[in-house]
Amino acid sequence: MTMLFDKLNVLSAYQIVSRELRRLIDSGELKAGDQLPTEAELAQMFGVNRSTVREGIRQLENEGLVSREGRKRLTVSVPGSGKISSQATRALVMRQVTFRELWEAALVLEPACASLGATNHDDEQVEALRLNVEMSRGVDDLRRCTDLDMAFHALVSESAHNTALLLSREPVGLLLFPAFEILSPLLPQANSRQFVAHERIADAIAKSNASEAETWMRKHIADFRRGWEMANLSLDLPIDLPRSLAEN
Repeated sequence: MTMLFDKLNVLSAYQIVSRELRRLIDSGELKAGDQLPTEAELAQMFGVNRSTVREGIRQLENEGLVSREGRKRLTVSVPGSGKISSQATRALVMRQVTFRELWEAALVLEPACASLGATNHDDEQVEALRLNVEMSRGVDDLRRCTDLDMAFHALVSESAHNTALLLSREPVGLLLFPAFEILSPLLPQANSRQFVAHERIADAIAKSNASEAETWMRKHIADFRRGWEMANLSLDLPIDLPRSLAEN
C-alpha cells in the first residue's frame, strides 16, 4: 500500500536551540543588552553538547539578534537596518523582482517618506539634504551620480523619523535606484531632471511643506518610470543585486 503522508520535517538540535533563544528574544524575556548564559551553561540547559549550542548561536548572530565583542559574553542585540535590508534585498533578487514591482512599491513609500520628512525633520537632516543636492550639481560621473541619488533618498527616509517606514523602503531603494545606471546612458536628460526634482524636494522639506514634498517626490518617481519606458527598457526586467552587495 502506498502511503500518502508527507515526510516529517524534524528540526536538528541546533535549530531547536536557536528557535528557543529566538522565542525568548521575541517575547521580551531576553532584552537588548542582556547577556546570554555561557555555551557550557546553555549546553547543560538544553541537554546537548557545546558544538550544537555554538551552531545554534551562529544562526542568531547571522540574523543580528546576538553579538559579541572580542572574547566577551554574547549579548542580545537589535539587528541593524543594514543587515535587515541586505537580507531582504537578496531575497527580492532571488524572487526575480522586476523594475515594475520595485517602482510600484517606491511610488507608495517614497512620497510617504518625503511628506513625513517635511513634518519630522531636524536641522542637521535639512543641511545634509542641501549638501547632497549641491554635491550633485553638474556631476557627470555615472557611478557618483547614482551614489548621490541613493544617499539623497536615504536621507529623505531618515528625516521621516519612522523606523517601520525606513526599513520598508530601504530594500526597495537599494535595488531600484542603482537601475539609474542602466537608464542614464540611454537618456542624457535624466541627470538634469533628477537634480531639479531633488532640489525641489529638499526645499519643500526645509520649508516643512509636506504637501509639496510629497507631490514632488511622486513626480520624481513617476518620471523615473517615464524615462525607463522612453529608453525602451522593459518594465518586467528582473533587477540584479546592487554592486555594494554583489561585491561583498
